[in-house]
Amino acid sequence: MKKLENKCMLITYSDSMGNNLKDLYQVLDRYFKDAVGGVHILPFFPSSGDRGFAPMDYHKVDEAFGDWSDVEKLADDYYLMFDYMINHISAHSAYYKDFLEKKDASEYADLFIRYKDFWENGEPTEEQVDAIYKRKPRAPYVEAHFADGTTEKVWCTFDEEQIDINCKSKTAKKFIKDNLKTLCEHGAAMIRLDAFAYATKKAGTSCFFIEPDVWEFMEECEQIVVPYGVTLLPEIHEHYTMQERIAKKDYYVYDFALPMLLIHALYYGQTQYLKHWLSICPRKQFTTLDTHDGIGVVDVKDLLPDEEIEKTKEDIFKFGANVKKIYNTAAYNNLDIYQVNCSYYSALGDDDASYLLARAVQFFAPGIPQVYYVGLLAGKNDLELLEKTKVGRNINRHYYSLDEIEQEVKRPVVKELLALMKFRNTHPAFDGSFELEECADGKLVIVRRNGSDWARLDADFVKKTFEVTYSENGEERVFDKQGLS
Repeated sequence: MKKLENKCMLITYSDSMGNNLKDLYQVLDRYFKDAVGGVHILPFFPSSGDRGFAPMDYHKVDEAFGDWSDVEKLADDYYLMFDYMINHISAHSAYYKDFLEKKDASEYADLFIRYKDFWENGEPTEEQVDAIYKRKPRAPYVEAHFADGTTEKVWCTFDEEQIDINCKSKTAKKFIKDNLKTLCEHGAAMIRLDAFAYATKKAGTSCFFIEPDVWEFMEECEQIVVPYGVTLLPEIHEHYTMQERIAKKDYYVYDFALPMLLIHALYYGQTQYLKHWLSICPRKQFTTLDTHDGIGVVDVKDLLPDEEIEKTKEDIFKFGANVKKIYNTAAYNNLDIYQVNCSYYSALGDDDASYLLARAVQFFAPGIPQVYYVGLLAGKNDLELLEKTKVGRNINRHYYSLDEIEQEVKRPVVKELLALMKFRNTHPAFDGSFELEECADGKLVIVRRNGSDWARLDADFVKKTFEVTYSENGEERVFDKQGLS
């Protein structure tokens, strides 16, 4: 089974490119084998909500998607990343059900964070609630209703289907070890620790990324997976300095700042903020433009001035295609102020030139590129799915049929994107250094160099054009965006 490589990684659900994992394998093999080196398969376990992010059992593959043999077949050809929701488990899991049935007699009684045990007097003070970094306008909890008729509060950061884990307890440590080992044994090259920063909680603090607890916890997890040659990726959406702190510990991080910085540069023909970030961003990272969530806003705080962030956010609704403010409101079950729900292609006005320029920068940026499946097919906003479900994030979660994919790959923008991805996967320069050359505002010049091999990107954000030149057998070549290099 494949391990981590410096090649483009696809992010997809099991049933978004065809109906299941078998279809996904066939689609990749037929259309994308040269463009895709790795696959982040979004949660494929039995789940009770949030499209897989409320997992019930990590020992199984949801029968609707296939089984472990389908996952392992993919692992033979692509390095795989699996999700581990380290902060929570499903309210419909056997673990939580056992707790509700047996209460203190349950073997999982200390797997969950019970308010009566966590807070000094069983309840937080107003000041303690205010201090919590939370996703709800009140203390984060749900009422647990036990079989004996009693109730008590248990910690719940996100949806009521996602019950927080008491990661410091002995039961939780055993639980985490068992689950991580299971994922390692079934083909994971990487494990993404979803909602990692929420897993460290301490009364009187923000209960978010608490140091040094967070580093001790990360080390415990790493010791479990290292014998399998598996790499961890902690997932955190927050201020860019948080990613820097993780990078200093030599862990991989996400570059969630790049998407908004590129949109800003493409909207206004200005590159000073983008250049600054590229000059200081972590080198050991995964770059993104789009994911299964929205386009992050919180991640560019202090990388863009506040007024530029607000202007860019507002102008996505102005310059973007088929995106409206109402999609980010309660009317569409979405009150997340930290992101904008829109496909990246549509955020750029469904404009091929702007989109390909953004991808070219991503592929030349430091780190390993991730391309979301909608982005792989330069997908537009799915208003039909949005209106059908009234879920804001579904605007960027289209279900592609096999026939649809066969047609989409014929579009010039998709052909050019795949050619760029193949180039990024195969040219040796991308295993070397990153150099940012001096140039005028509105332009960007990046050189990747590895010994005598080099690749150069010259980009113009005013004209929305770019050129890629590179070395081949000691000679300079110009990359043909149609793939005829």
